[in-house]
Amino acid sequence: MDDYSVLMSVYRKEKPQYLRSAIDSMLNQTIPPEQFVLVEDGEMTPELENVVIEYEESNTSLFTVIRNKENQGLGKALDCGMQFCRNELVARMDSDDISMLDRCEKELCLFQSDPNLSIVSGFINEFIDDPNHIVSVRTVPERQEDIKKRMRTRSAFNHPAVMYKKSEVLRCGGYGELKRKQDHDLFSRMMNNGCYAYNLQEPILCFRGDAENLKRRKSWNNCKSYIIAQWHIFKRKECSVIDFIYVFAAQFFFFIAPSGMVNLVSKKLLRTDVK
Repeated sequence: MDDYSVLMSVYRKEKPQYLRSAIDSMLNQTIPPEQFVLVEDGEMTPELENVVIEYEESNTSLFTVIRNKENQGLGKALDCGMQFCRNELVARMDSDDISMLDRCEKELCLFQSDPNLSIVSGFINEFIDDPNHIVSVRTVPERQEDIKKRMRTRSAFNHPAVMYKKSEVLRCGGYGELKRKQDHDLFSRMMNNGCYAYNLQEPILCFRGDAENLKRRKSWNNCKSYIIAQWHIFKRKECSVIDFIYVFAAQFFFFIAPSGMVNLVSKKLLRTDVK
């Protein structure tokens, strides 16, 4: 099973050069995609639209472009794009990240070796300006038992590097109605509805960060969204009341604590520094 679809959403604030790098990193995979589904989430700038048209016209059989006139948010854009994916295996890709050239080959090998798998992902390297200068590695647990344990309080997958089975995502309700943290909610539903997963214990994607990342993590909108997603998980009995209180307290801490302390805790819990 080598055929897979790439699923990407882009909106008008993306930089055209970042979009090019993201698309090229998927087109140049050692096992290239059979289909590339790109969802325009709202009206694009002329510069972004020109990039999309260029790829679309150069390979009409590969690219499926869905143009939504209104911005709907990532979750709804991905649910929309999922309907157009013609392959069972779907590789998620963000419009500003860079996949390593053998990322999809490694993920495909996992699905071939274990037909029971529904989700695979792996570590991601984080960089600020230069993808050759990695500042940290975002790690995730390897096997089913540890993945399910992690999912009780936070996502056990690096969403931009995920490959999953379309049928299982749809069976579990897709990304749903949440405006943020949709992936955490979706993956919790999947892991609690009979899906099996595995995370490669090596980096398979370079994640583009910037100086605003910490500010966004500390924003009340982000913290509140995490709490709301966790509340949905708690209501479905996919975590305990202790788990919910832990997430609530952690997000409140992130919101009120000084940025330096938040950055330190984040690195200790979620990342490994690269020296």
